[in-house]
Amino acid sequence: MTQTAQIHNLELVRIAVERLTIRTAGLPGLAALYGPAGYGKTTAANAVANETRAYFVQMRSAWTRKTLLEKVLIEMSIKPHGTIPAMLDQACTQLAASGRMLIIDEFDYCVRSDSMVELVRDLHEGGGAAPILLLGEELLPQKLKKWERFHSRVLSWIPAQPVSLTDAAALVPIYCPDVAVRGDLLERLVKLSGGSVRRVAVNLAAIAEAAAVEGWGAVDLGTWGDRPLYTGDAPRRGV
Repeated sequence: MTQTAQIHNLELVRIAVERLTIRTAGLPGLAALYGPAGYGKTTAANAVANETRAYFVQMRSAWTRKTLLEKVLIEMSIKPHGTIPAMLDQACTQLAASGRMLIIDEFDYCVRSDSMVELVRDLHEGGGAAPILLLGEELLPQKLKKWERFHSRVLSWIPAQPVSLTDAAALVPIYCPDVAVRGDLLERLVKLSGGSVRRVAVNLAAIAEAAAVEGWGAVDLGTWGDRPLYTGDAPRRGV
């Protein structure tokens, strides 16, 4: 089983899911986790989906309303019917009957189209105010203001948090096992990350590779020396 680091954003997703599932009757059932790419939103939501048996779909740029409904139904282990209205009824019926949450990742692709946003609202309302968690980029709350009937149904806006030193320490056993990464080097990784969990993970994997070659059991900033670290910046030619 894939191990998941217990970072702060994972706990934020858990709290959002709990708030949606135990909310008072009559309250809206949508929540949005938003933040820059690399903050670990998808990984955290996937982990919580596995814990809670939520349905999880990750949008793609080329998806249509029909594609989204097909993917949702496949995630529900239901064979999609042919038409959009029929598939919508199938998905709504299952959401209402199961009481399970639907998580839609990369929701920014939906906000390119009025019809896609309205389709997700239909899933929420037709599924008996089914809890739905949306994952998107930093400007998702502003983008959704265009659709007041949708925006007003969002119970929780959750800003994903930048990677912290505590998060970095939690990532070490997964991406750099059997190597003691000292605090000064972890601090450097966090500082260079620009808030991105992904960049810290990439650097920890690189440290693990170097440690295997060099035979290090522990590594600090001095041991690492002037070896490069990944920052996400585009490389520059030295000519």
